[in-house]
Amino acid sequence: MSAQADCEFLVKKARELVSEDPWAAKAWLITARTLYPSDFNIQYEMYTIERNAERTASAGRLLYDMFVNFPDQPVVWREITVITAALRNDCQDKHAQFLRGLFETLPGRVQCEMLLKATEQCFNTVEKAEMLLLLLRRFPESVVQHGVSLGETLLEAEGIEDLDTPVNCFRKLFVCDVLPLIINTPDMRLPPNLLYKYMHKAAEFYIGYVTRGPSADGQLQGSQEGMGLKSPGAARGSQRYVIDGLTEKSSLVSDPWERLLDILAVVGARCEWQGDKGSRSYPEILQRMKKLCRYLPGLEGETLSRCRSQVVICAALVLFRSAYLYVSTVQPSLFQGLSSPGTMPWILLEDLSSVYSEVDLERSTKHAHKKCKLADGREKPMSSDDEDGLGKGRGRHIVVNKADMPGWAETLDSFRTARESWDLLHSHEALESEFNKICSSWKTETWLWLRIFLTDMIIYQGQYRKALSSLHQMASFQAPQQGPMSPQGSLEHQRALIQLASCHYALGEYRMACEKLLDVVSVLVPQTQDPCRTPEDQTRVRGKFRKGNDLRLLSCTGKAIMPFCLQLMLACFKLRAFTDSRDDLALGHVIVLLQHDWPLGEGLFLKAVDKICQQGSFQYENFFNYVTNIDMLEEFAYLRTNEGGRIQLELLPNQGMLIKNPSSALGLVSQDFSTLLLPGAQTAERHHTVTRGITKGVKEDFRLAMERQVSRCGENLMSVLHRFCINEKIILIQSLP
Repeated sequence: MSAQADCEFLVKKARELVSEDPWAAKAWLITARTLYPSDFNIQYEMYTIERNAERTASAGRLLYDMFVNFPDQPVVWREITVITAALRNDCQDKHAQFLRGLFETLPGRVQCEMLLKATEQCFNTVEKAEMLLLLLRRFPESVVQHGVSLGETLLEAEGIEDLDTPVNCFRKLFVCDVLPLIINTPDMRLPPNLLYKYMHKAAEFYIGYVTRGPSADGQLQGSQEGMGLKSPGAARGSQRYVIDGLTEKSSLVSDPWERLLDILAVVGARCEWQGDKGSRSYPEILQRMKKLCRYLPGLEGETLSRCRSQVVICAALVLFRSAYLYVSTVQPSLFQGLSSPGTMPWILLEDLSSVYSEVDLERSTKHAHKKCKLADGREKPMSSDDEDGLGKGRGRHIVVNKADMPGWAETLDSFRTARESWDLLHSHEALESEFNKICSSWKTETWLWLRIFLTDMIIYQGQYRKALSSLHQMASFQAPQQGPMSPQGSLEHQRALIQLASCHYALGEYRMACEKLLDVVSVLVPQTQDPCRTPEDQTRVRGKFRKGNDLRLLSCTGKAIMPFCLQLMLACFKLRAFTDSRDDLALGHVIVLLQHDWPLGEGLFLKAVDKICQQGSFQYENFFNYVTNIDMLEEFAYLRTNEGGRIQLELLPNQGMLIKNPSSALGLVSQDFSTLLLPGAQTAERHHTVTRGITKGVKEDFRLAMERQVSRCGENLMSVLHRFCINEKIILIQSLP
């Protein structure tokens, strides 16, 4: 019998005895190993018995012997692969724990060598990186030798794959796992330019991770297709987030902003940055950079270059973080994990608190070609360079409903911090140039969320012409990506349209503003009930008529949008209605719109009545279609009486119709007109009675029309005004310059 046959016989005999008498089987194998010490099958069979019995120490010794004596055996590498897989994952089952314990019994030198050789057996870049990470974490001294090369391998693999997003498996492993090991190893000596490169890679990844958008399947593929602004889809399903090439657990990153801050602190210390190294908050970093900027003009050479890089990196991170915090509140649907059925966009608009204030009719018209009096009392230079109008937004106040936005203080503070960071980055030509390089490298022009912040910042600065350009670009990218049945998409599109209208209004382009507003109103559904304003609300609004430089954050809901549209339309028509020249059509539109938020517009309505009295006549054929306010009806009824001045009112579209058949046309019986007044209207002491003198010579068609209007006073006012905007859209637009 040959030696090979003898070995096979002994192994076979041991296998037969394993289940019945494991100790006898072990004795057979010990004898076989003594006789044939160089036979691999005998040693592997011994290892298999110990492994299956989960005897950690003896299995570890046998694995060590096989690794040393038979390093080229494929079976050995299969075993090592299974063990290293258990080391890489966090599975807590009994067998995985045994495998990890088995590995721990090996000498450190053997562990290191085994991991290195296991790495060489890997052909997949991610698996190879994970294997090397095991080595680097277990043997920190190996970071000096393998850390940078591993990092460069991952970045090179990312470049070869030509991925269009920094949030990919290669960058994640580099930023979250490899880079902290590299920069926190004291013996590593890295040049500043390499540290800056790694800092930029980390910042781009963390910002991309935080600002990722929701997707239909909850997964982010390593390769995405698309052009233009990367606006997230409208799906609001699972919040799972899996980076292609990684497990769901490996794809999660906790506290990304804090991790980025940690990397920034280490890089700053290694590059010998100026300032307090102990600062642990982004606002503090910004304040330090402001102080450092004061010394830049006096610096030169390497010191200037180092300080410039410090300011740009730090201020840029503060900018992007603060802008993200702001946009995550004003448009949370852009970001995964923040969107839900109850979230809504917010819109930064001109504050129209003073829209109901009276118009200054005594203003000088000598320089009308230089200044245009806006409808809420502001004077706006009408030059093409509109940036000078508001002094770049200095001192502008943002009004917000604190009840609707619980975190309003933090949101406004983030907006302010982001603006200050942007101003700092553009305070020196060298800083701006270096910042632009970062933006170009990161392709920030494709970040929709950043564009939203920049647009709001431009609006805050009063640069409305630039804001219009930015809004048009955003709207063109958003429109194709949102389905016609997507309510959230509709709201996001309305957000851009309303801001367009607000900017056109601020520029004095009232026709364009009205056109955008009417587009918004056309897709709104009027509220089933008129929104009621409490006495406290009325007092607040009346007592806070501002100068007009303020802005307002408005929630993008139909309940808030419709009133704003009506107020802005009123602001557009108000000045035209109260000029020295006569414009009955504009004045009629103003009267219709003043019904909203009544009685806040009562003073302005009485101003309109005075103008009608001065004219001696008034023509507005849509009056009875849309004016249902009982107080207004009383005033117009009084104007037809002798006491009211017998003003000639042409308010009927077809005066002959009612004369021919008044009773059948109106369905009214002859009765005292005062009985038709709504409860409360008859007792209002400050108003005249509608019926005063109405039967004394007033034409029958006018009287019957008034009676019909009084019967309509209970109609939903929002529905009436919504119908007004829809039906009269063309004439409203044509009425404005």
